Amino acid sequence: MFRDGEDGHGAIRQGVQKICDRFGDDYWLARDRDGVFPHDFHGAMAEAGWLGIFLPEAYSGAGLGVGEAAVMMNTVARAGGMAAASALHISMFGPLPVAVFGSEAQKGTWLPRLARGEDKVAFGVTEPDAGLDTASITTFARKVDGGYLLRGRKIWTSTAQVASRLVLLARTTKREDVAKPTDGLSVFYTAFDRDRIDVKPIDKMGRKAVDSNMLFIDDLFVPEADLVGEEGNGFQYILHSLNPERVLIGAEAIGIGQDALRRAAAYAGEREVFGNPIGRNQGVQHPLADNWMHLHAAWLAVMHAARLYDAGEACGAEANAAKFLGARAGYDAAQQAVLTHGGMGYAKEYHVERLLREVMITRLAPVSEQLVRCFIAERVLDLPKSY
Repeated sequence: MFRDGEDGHGAIRQGVQKICDRFGDDYWLARDRDGVFPHDFHGAMAEAGWLGIFLPEAYSGAGLGVGEAAVMMNTVARAGGMAAASALHISMFGPLPVAVFGSEAQKGTWLPRLARGEDKVAFGVTEPDAGLDTASITTFARKVDGGYLLRGRKIWTSTAQVASRLVLLARTTKREDVAKPTDGLSVFYTAFDRDRIDVKPIDKMGRKAVDSNMLFIDDLFVPEADLVGEEGNGFQYILHSLNPERVLIGAEAIGIGQDALRRAAAYAGEREVFGNPIGRNQGVQHPLADNWMHLHAAWLAVMHAARLYDAGEACGAEANAAKFLGARAGYDAAQQAVLTHGGMGYAKEYHVERLLREVMITRLAPVSEQLVRCFIAERVLDLPKSY
């Protein structure tokens, strides 16, 4: 239905799908009910080498690009929804500041463990009073002998219940003491010390198997060796990982939408009312056809943004647009799938209600639709800043 392989990535899709086939609908429905992290799925993907798809080959990675990673994550999301994708997602983009700006010693120590699945990583950037205004974070790292002492709070930190390592953005210079608000921020990659980090889960709408949390950090000692790059340049380092994440989120949302559309089309071809399959009616056909076209167009946007990034070209507008279009197309397809199933769309056994709940997060995070529009208006259309 979706013409896999035409983009030259058929081998990646087949390899990833082979693993995903071992974790079918019953597995993901069970994880949606019990909220247990899919350790066996994560382990299977790591064992096959997929977690290191765009980490350098010198550090146990495959050395491929964001385009290949997008194909991989689209395939994963199409097979297991956002729970499957999120189990891998942070390990895909979270360590990018280390891979790009870390020392050789840091890369050699940390990246192979991620690629092999020996470490799971959480990403601590967002704070309760800052949200997307990253320059306003207040978590502070005070310099002490041998390292730093950190105090502060983080919110919406995924996988913190199971993570062994933490990518953390903190101030090392107070905001009032820097020339620009984005100065004085630093990135750390450190051990997840649960004696100093209190993790409180957030009960949420979907993706129950991959936890989201509030973190309360109280005098966490971070060795100086865990500082990534230069002190004070962390904002620029974090930006380096944002465009790839937007591309991956778009790819994952499209994958969920494609799965939902597949289920809706199959149901419409089988479900008979008044002696005919409901898929014979144009009122059912046309919305599904619209979904296919929107998903297809969004996928082209995702791959275009990925090509720009992999070529080292500017891609901020394209990556944001790919995330926006992919999330919208995926959400619309999942909603239409529920409507096509009628009353059974509300039943968990048909899975489309789960896909609708899970795809919603792609419209909200990691950047809101409103801020994507602001970015395009300001950076592409040269309109004045609105906030």
